[in-house]
Formats: sequence, C-alpha cells, structure tokens
Amino acid sequence: MVYIREHQLPKLREYRYAGVDHSLISRYVLKPFYNNIVIKCFPMSMAPNAITLTGFFFVVINFLTILWYNPTLDQDCPSWVYASCAVGLFLYQTFDGVDGIQARRTKQSGPLGELFDHSVDACNTALGVLIFCAAMNFGQSWATVVTLWGSTMTFYVQTWDEYYTQVLTLGIISGPVEGVLTLCLVFGLTAYMGGGSFWHQSMLETVGVPKLDAIPEQLYDMPFTQWYLVYGAIVLFFATGSSIVHVMQIRRERGQDPIAPLFGLLPLVAVWTFVPAYLYLQPTILENYMVPFALYVGLVNAYAVGRMITAHLVKASFPYFNVLLCPLALAVLDSAGSILGLWPSVLGGGDGQIAFIYACLGLAIGVYGSFIHDIITTICDYIDIWCLTIKHPYVEKQTANGQVDAVEKKMS
Repeated sequence: MVYIREHQLPKLREYRYAGVDHSLISRYVLKPFYNNIVIKCFPMSMAPNAITLTGFFFVVINFLTILWYNPTLDQDCPSWVYASCAVGLFLYQTFDGVDGIQARRTKQSGPLGELFDHSVDACNTALGVLIFCAAMNFGQSWATVVTLWGSTMTFYVQTWDEYYTQVLTLGIISGPVEGVLTLCLVFGLTAYMGGGSFWHQSMLETVGVPKLDAIPEQLYDMPFTQWYLVYGAIVLFFATGSSIVHVMQIRRERGQDPIAPLFGLLPLVAVWTFVPAYLYLQPTILENYMVPFALYVGLVNAYAVGRMITAHLVKASFPYFNVLLCPLALAVLDSAGSILGLWPSVLGGGDGQIAFIYACLGLAIGVYGSFIHDIITTICDYIDIWCLTIKHPYVEKQTANGQVDAVEKKMS
C-alpha cells in the first residue's frame, strides 16, 4: 500500500514544525537540563532519530524485564526491576526531549523527525501501560483495560488536535511531561516499598487518615489502585474536553466548520466499542492473554496515529478507516452471533480465540511495520536524507578572520 501519493510529496517541503508547551516543569526544569547538560553528551554526527530510537530501547528493556518476573501482571518483582523501570522511563523521556534539540543543532529538522517521534511514542503507549499495570499488580483484568483505554485515548486525541490545528499543544499538565515524571516517581516508590502489592492497601489508612463516621467505609477502604483510576478518569475527562474545545475554537477563529473535526473521533469510539465487547464475550482472553491483546490494541492505535501524522504532513484528508480494526469487529460479530443463537461461531472458544489474538498481533506488526517502512523510505528518497544517520552533515564555512561566513549543507 502506498501511504504518500506522488502528487502529495511536494507538501513535505512546506513542512514547518509548530508546537506550544505550557508546562512549567518543562520550561524551567527539563529544557534547561536538556540544553545545558544532556545535549552535550551527544556528538554532532548522531542523527536525531537515532537518539529517539535509542530512548525507546530503554522502554523495551523495561518491558521485557518486568514481564520476565511478572508475566501475569499480578506478582511482586525484585525491587531493582521497578527501579530500573523508573530509570528507563526517565531516560526515554530525556532522549525524546533531546532529539528535537539535536535536530535543530545539526540542521536536520524535517517532516520525518516528527513522524518518527510520534510513531515511537505511539509504540511506547501499550508497552508503558503494561509496565505500569505490572508494577501496580493490576493483573489481567478490567483495570488494565481501563488503563490502556485512557492512555491510547489521550494520545489519539492529542494527535487529532494537532491534525486540525496544525500545532502540537501541550497543556500546563501533560502526559509527556508531568505524566511521565509521575510514573517515574511511582516506579521508584514501588521499588522502595518492596513491590506492587503495596498499592493494594487502603490509601487513606496508609497515609494516616483516621477512620471517621463522615467517611463512607467503602471510600475509606479504597486502595491506591482504585484512587489512581479515579484520578486518571478525572484528568482524562478534562484533557479530552479541553482538546475538543480547543479544536472547535481554532476552527471558529479560522472561519471553518467547528463540528466536522468531531467525526475524526469516531474511529476511536469504534475501537473502544469493539475492544470491551470482545473481552466481555471472550473472558478467557481478558483473564489469560491480556498482554498480546493489549499489544495488538496498541498497534491499532499506533497505526491510526501514524496515518493522522502522515495526513498532517502532506495536508491530506483525515484517515477515518483503520484496516487493523476489521478482524476485531468480525470477531465480535462471530462471538455475539453464537451467544444470541443466530449463527455458529467460526472461531469457537478456547484455542480458536487464542490463535485469533496471536494472528491479529502478527497482522498488526506486519501492517504497521510496512507502514513505517513505506513512509520512511518515501520521505528519505524524496528529501534525500537518511533515517538513522546524517547524510549531509552541517558544515560552517569560515572566512580568513575566523568568522562564520555561511553555512554549507546540501539541501534537497
């Protein structure tokens, strides 16, 4: 499949990055740290995308490590595993924050960098959810599903916002900054407390709140994990709502239809209609095969986000259709028909459903992999660059008196 048509290629040369970051932590802590310390650790010869990919490898290592000790997401791990997750996630955030600085420093800024960065972040979403759920001992349960829903929804809506406003906007509190730092803190505390089972204690009792008659018993006995879900739901509601309001406001200011962009949320609604429906109809997948299923759902979201970013880069129409959702939709119909007595299930139960999930995961890896390969090779060939190395290094031409006279760099 060709994702960028030949007539769309000239739009790549019109690309200009536009981003607004309102985070105070980012402005006064992280960016000075990146600009004054971290960036000096990377040579001018290192491509920005190589930095992004290296940071992602830290998360992959965390994922493999924690699943080795906790494959069912409900067991305590050695404390060093949680500590390594905190360090790995912080390094991922740091490398992800530095790649843009390196791009400007080496004069390598371009559309491929934004696409590559978003694609890596999208892949990190499902891995990060599973790492967090394993650290919290959520197990293969609806709590893990809800966490996956919140993370994928946040990333999808943020990208949807960027597509329609042409600006990447991060609020005063955002997932890539405060959210990641919060997770680093949680992983560190989990290591200090000796395991994820700590988070299943009553939060109010643990922090020393006395049991008063005014506090309902169910509320007082709520563990940290349930408080997290409540907190996450509140943050998700306001973050999503603010993005929707922001898009509609920008569209009104530009004299455009403010309602039309809302249809871009329908693919997200479709995904999160079929996902819980399938898990409800096939509880054995929820209870025993949540990890491969979550990876599949993560790739469904990553593919949708990747196509949105691609459409944003070439000014194409919004990509509503997601081919990776089709197998899941058919599986829901297959299971529902059997339960309602309308038709026999083709997949059956047990082994048939398990094989189906792994087939979906394999299909998602293949389709998303081909998408990434096609987009990277198309952009690299057209702009005359390489993805993970610098093809045309930045060179400063100096005059006889040592002053910089001009910049020499082969431009595509």
